[in-house]
Amino acid sequence: MPARLPPPPLFRGAYGPAPLDYPVPLGFVFRSRAKEEKAASAVQASLTDSKQTRDPQAPKGRPTPKRSEAQSQRRSVANTSMTRKDAAKRQREERRAALDKQRQALAGGDERYLPARDKGPVRKYARDFIDSRFNVAEFFLPMAVVILMLSLVQVGSLQTTALLLWLVVIVLIVFDSIGTGYRVKKQLNERFPDENKRGAVAYALMRSLQMRRLRLPKPQVKRGERP
Repeated sequence: MPARLPPPPLFRGAYGPAPLDYPVPLGFVFRSRAKEEKAASAVQASLTDSKQTRDPQAPKGRPTPKRSEAQSQRRSVANTSMTRKDAAKRQREERRAALDKQRQALAGGDERYLPARDKGPVRKYARDFIDSRFNVAEFFLPMAVVILMLSLVQVGSLQTTALLLWLVVIVLIVFDSIGTGYRVKKQLNERFPDENKRGAVAYALMRSLQMRRLRLPKPQVKRGERP
């Protein structure tokens, strides 16, 4: 008796199951829809790219980026590739360059690189006012050296003279500083009524205590010259 063959596969049609004359591959039935969508998007992207005009100077068919975008990209790459050691070294170099600029500004009077305590027209006028006149306080250091030498001599009269000189110098400095502070404040109120003058008088008096050669920023006016 011959072997019985298996019945042909069925598929469900509009009017019920019907036999198939050929086998259906399983890949066709269970194929993923995501692959079809991905292929369709790739074809659409290629068609969209083909419609764009090619920049003749672009090496790879893309438009040339703007200069600002290219600089920002290079800056981001440089920042990300910099190590902590390189960043610290760069900060030290920048700080050293800023200090050099401040030192040159203190010697030349350049307002752009002066420290914050020396900037502004109010502070500049206070400096010029002190530098344009003789101040008793600026001679304190050489007079102190002379008085100290006199006091070291083992002579009673010289030691008494040194003590009297100390008192005279201190009194002269106090009275001269009071008069200088009053005049500086008056001139600043007249010339800069709307500017912030806080600390300007003390700034001028501290400058008057220094010898002219040692003052920073360097004096920009001569003695007797009006600021």
